Parts: sequence; C-alpha cells; structure tokens
Amino acid sequence: MTNYFSSKFKLGILGGGQLGKMLLYNTRKFDIYTSVLDASEEAPCKIASNEFHLGDLMDYDAVYNFGKQVDVLTIEIENVNVDALEKLEKEGIKVYPSAKTLRTIQNKAKQKLFYRDHNIPTSDFTRFAYISEIEDSLENGGLEFPFVWKAAQFGYDGNGVKMVRNLSDLEGLPKGECIAEELIPFKNELAVIVARSASGETKTYPVVEMEFHPEANQVEYVICPARISEDVAKKAEAVALKVSKAFNHVGLLAVEMFQTKDDQILVNEVAPRPHNSGHQTIEASYTSQFEQHIRAILNLPLGRTDSKVGGVMVNLVGAEGYSGNVVYKNIENIMNMEGVTPHIYGKKQTRPFRKMGHVTIVNEDLNEARRVAEEVKKSIKVISE
Repeated sequence: MTNYFSSKFKLGILGGGQLGKMLLYNTRKFDIYTSVLDASEEAPCKIASNEFHLGDLMDYDAVYNFGKQVDVLTIEIENVNVDALEKLEKEGIKVYPSAKTLRTIQNKAKQKLFYRDHNIPTSDFTRFAYISEIEDSLENGGLEFPFVWKAAQFGYDGNGVKMVRNLSDLEGLPKGECIAEELIPFKNELAVIVARSASGETKTYPVVEMEFHPEANQVEYVICPARISEDVAKKAEAVALKVSKAFNHVGLLAVEMFQTKDDQILVNEVAPRPHNSGHQTIEASYTSQFEQHIRAILNLPLGRTDSKVGGVMVNLVGAEGYSGNVVYKNIENIMNMEGVTPHIYGKKQTRPFRKMGHVTIVNEDLNEARRVAEEVKKSIKVISE
C-alpha cells in the first residue's frame, strides 16, 4: 500500500475554488501533500494547499505539466482540458474521475445520450448544433413550447439553463451547441451522492431534497434526509447506483434527479466530484463527502455515509444590487442560533448570485432545522462595502 500520510506522495487538484478548499480540510487532517492548479491568484485554495500553481484549466500544457508533477490527480470542477488528462493517464498518472468519464459529463448532449444508451431514465431531449436550428424545429412542428434550453458546455450554477416559453426567451442565448429538454412537471428535485473507490467499493449517501431559487435557478436549500417515502428513496438510490455503474467512475458522483408526479425517477444531470447537495455532510454525517472523495480516489476504505442528525444547508449567495468587497451582514445573529455553522469560502469580491459560502443547520427534528434555515436566509445578507 502507498503511504499517503506524512510522505512524499503528492495529490494534485485541478481547480482552486470552494470545493477544493473543503477537500483541503481533510488533506490537512490526514497530512496528505497537495498541489493545486487554478487561474486566479485569489483562489480559495491558495492558503490551504502545500503548493499553488497559476494556470488555465482549459490549457493543454498547463494541465499536462501540472499533472506530471503529481501521483494522483483529481478535480473540483469539470471544465478542464481532457486531452491533457488522457495523455497523463497513458503515462501512468492516476486520474480520478477518468478522462473518459469527464469527456461525457462535460457535454450535456453527450451526457443525455449516455443515459439513453445505458437505459437510464431521463427526460426526452433534442440535440442542436446551433440555436438557430431550434427556431427551425419550432417552425416545422418538431419542437413545442415550453421546453428547457441548456448550453451543451460550460454551464454552472444555473448559468447555461433557461426555461423557454416563447420565441423571445431565445434572444441573447449563446449561439452554439445546445439541447432542448422536455419540461418535466415534478414533485421534487432529489440528489444522491455515490462514492466509489478504485477497487470498486461503493456507498451511497441518503437521498437529499433540493429547493431552488425561482429566478437564479440555483439550489437555495438542501434537506437531508429528503421528505419522501421509503419506496421513492429506494428507487432514487437504485437509479443513482445504475448511473455510477454505467460510468464506472472513481471518487464521488452526485446524481441529480426529478421525482415526477407519479413517482418516477428521472436523471437530470451528474457531477463527478463533491457537490453542493452534499455540503451538509460536514456537520450532519459520520463521513463528510470531502473526506469520502479523498478515501475513494486513494483507494482507502470508505467511511460511514449515514447521518448523525438531520441537516439543512443554505447557500450564501451575493445579494442582488451589490458588487465589490464582500461584507457578511448579521453573521453574528445566525451564529447565535442553535445548530448553525457558517462556512465562508474566502472569495473577497461579491456579485449578485455568486456563491460566497453556505450555512449548515443541524437538528434532531428536520422540520425545526428547515424553520431555522428560513430564519438564517432572512437574517444574513451578503453585501458589499
């Protein structure tokens, strides 16, 4: 067995954002040497990694040269140069998730085709090379309003997704490759995080329920466990495991799903890394999703995934109308509430809807946790000087 702890072993992380910062809570706990690549001098990971390198994650040379210096390479963001990862794999560097998995997941059209090819339940969709083809399809009756437009690449946190109810909704959207998805009338948006180690050991976290902000299309609350029947939970877990098996991924795979009106489960999309729907695991679970990702990619035994207590997570995003140096207004008020833990990501600049942190609320009574979460949301404001 490789000695990962207090040794010369080097773990590389592509991306220096908040997910990387939370991974580093655990590498520091285990004294695993880390090297991070990010394009920003002000990346949240800069202060916590052993080495920090500046570089564009989409640049072949930057990713390849960085990857050659590490023993195992992982990501905290999908938008990285996959060609460089393929070359590194050929040269014996362990890359988790694999370049093959990333290539499929990076492109929403390829991701949807993957579900279709592997009999994974998902909403109907049409793939378009250009947005102008959508207009043609609407004209000749191939497509009908309403539908969900998604950019095939580089969408994140609600960017690159739009509800289209009429032609004017298409104005100003990027012109390139996209998909039009059937609009699903759903009861709940659910997520299951699957952890899988290099040797194939697999564990799932409890199903969570996600409540979205109506305008920003961002997760506002994550509730664990989801307030659903045991039957629906089992179905969601089975679908998530099927997706994990199809990808044969290593690390974490967050599977976002719709629970339809008649309790069918449809896969929306996946992320092969720690995910917003698992932040509450830091306080509420026996093993946080971040520790689990490290265990999985290093092929260490996976930790317990059940919850110690009910948890609700609230995203802290920049308030509308504020840009500039960040100020967290009323943070001491929320810290006065029982079971409340804020996590501040270390981004110095705020702008509307930018993810700046999150707050976890834990309580034996999930309804009470949800009530406090509402209070937290109303109290704390992410504004600028």
